[in-house]
Amino acid sequence: MTAAVRLSGVTKTFGAHTAVRDLQLEVPTGSLYGFIGPNGSGKTTTIRMILHILAPDRGEIEVLGHTGTRASNDRVGYLPEERGLYKKMTVSRLLTYFASLKGMGRRDAQREANTWLEKLELTDWRDKKIDALSKGMSQKIQFIATVITKPELIILDEPFSGLDPVNVEVMRRSILDLKAAGSTVIFSTHDMTVAEQICDHVFMIFKGDKVLDGTMQQIEDKYGQDTVRLRTDVGASVLANLPMVEQVLDLGRYQEVRVKGDPQELLRAVSELTQVRHFEETRPTLHDIFLRIAGPEAAKAAAEVA
Repeated sequence: MTAAVRLSGVTKTFGAHTAVRDLQLEVPTGSLYGFIGPNGSGKTTTIRMILHILAPDRGEIEVLGHTGTRASNDRVGYLPEERGLYKKMTVSRLLTYFASLKGMGRRDAQREANTWLEKLELTDWRDKKIDALSKGMSQKIQFIATVITKPELIILDEPFSGLDPVNVEVMRRSILDLKAAGSTVIFSTHDMTVAEQICDHVFMIFKGDKVLDGTMQQIEDKYGQDTVRLRTDVGASVLANLPMVEQVLDLGRYQEVRVKGDPQELLRAVSELTQVRHFEETRPTLHDIFLRIAGPEAAKAAAEVA
């Protein structure tokens, strides 16, 4: 499969701080590729280098078959983490303006704008000024401005940030529709649950280093099925000092337990101590895998953004 984006040995520093270190990455054409990791891990720096907003200190970046800084610009749509729209423009005028910047004619832009406004339930707002919109509406308008020209590569930096659950679901469906239509979609997020639900590939970065990269199937196969979801009458205390327990994530009513050896041994041991209300063998989540790979520092970082 050809690569929509290829990074070879890419490093970027800011003074004494290394934001991205010797990064090798290939984003297959047509994939939905999640860039995940806590805030400050290097996701946005990587995206800005792909977009040629920042230049790497060393290494090579290829986007849609080109290494030049301008060759692929009109074929890429970008939603930055820092949102910003012309507040005194009407919604329809703003969308046609952004489309014109990528070479789309006015009639085509109006047709695509109307299609997206209907899809995102914003048709009644097409003649309103941007400063009359709520934060969630404004974010959806900026998303439409990003994708209106049907770019081959779409890069979304924290697209779900600040959205309520209803609009998160609207955005999720829209991203899946873009992939189904043939676009390559990269999106960054510190919410690993969202990435796990919709991505077919995941790149995980921590403190500038790539710590995981592959398809969800490859990741699941590598990390196996050594996790148990458990609920008892006495909570996490029953798991103390059991030799087959490697790690416990206490979720309140439930505990997620990483088991050494046969999970059935854990079931037998806990059953001797208390009533077991729920016992389920499952695969570790991306969040759990991240903690395993990056260690105690990752746990602290993840807690800060949870």
